[in-house]
Amino acid sequence: MNYTDIAPEIRASWQVPVFEILLWPGRQHPWCVVIPVINEGERIKGLLSKMAAFKIDDIADIIIVDGGSTDGSLELASLQQKGVRGLLLKTGAGKLSAQLRCAYAFALDQGYEGVVTIDGNDKDDPEAIPRFIEALKQGVDFVQASRFIAGGIAENTPKSRDFAIRFIHAPMLGLFSGFRWTDTTQGFRAYSRKMLLDPRIAPFRDIFMTYELLAYLSYRAPKLGYRCLELPTIRRYPKGEVPTKISSVNGNLSVLHVLFRACFGAYNPKAN
Repeated sequence: MNYTDIAPEIRASWQVPVFEILLWPGRQHPWCVVIPVINEGERIKGLLSKMAAFKIDDIADIIIVDGGSTDGSLELASLQQKGVRGLLLKTGAGKLSAQLRCAYAFALDQGYEGVVTIDGNDKDDPEAIPRFIEALKQGVDFVQASRFIAGGIAENTPKSRDFAIRFIHAPMLGLFSGFRWTDTTQGFRAYSRKMLLDPRIAPFRDIFMTYELLAYLSYRAPKLGYRCLELPTIRRYPKGEVPTKISSVNGNLSVLHVLFRACFGAYNPKAN
């Protein structure tokens, strides 16, 4: 399904990993919530239960993009009972950014006006999702969750991660992008259709395979004049456990490497 704001030649140029559509009865709302997961077990079940309690499926279509889970946590009947409308399975190469490219391309093809993304590890409180959608309705192009602004709550954040976000990652992206970000490593965000389709941003490229897309969009969108906003949210790490796919040393070094590349324009489209 191609909408009139996507020229066929542009759509054909998108680099999107191969994925399968395991569940999809069709679009119901103008907005969707994308949840990237891989082997999240009880965490994704907990998140979906919270979303069901908040009746998120009454205002947005919930779409899970799976990176290849083997833990049995994505049984279709259970997902549908929790209000999930779509399940995509990425079978091509890549990790988080590749999963997001699959989901965002699918969402744009289906005609969604905007996309909210929330991690599937149940650290973020989905009660904020309606406020993200309202911001998109009011013309904001990029909404970022922040546990560090007034009204936000950070619980049990590992000290090393707290320091890195507050004093390295967010300040650097703020300096280079021109927008004063405070919480830039988490994936609880929302993007407008217009922003995702901008060829000066061009998110559908194979250069985005791991965590590059998150840092890149935080840098690129403000530079291009898109309307950005942070909203206060709650982010809770469980005691004694750090549910993350980023390893302690090599993973964090990789995140910093991506940060520097993003801030110095390494991911910008070549023609722009």
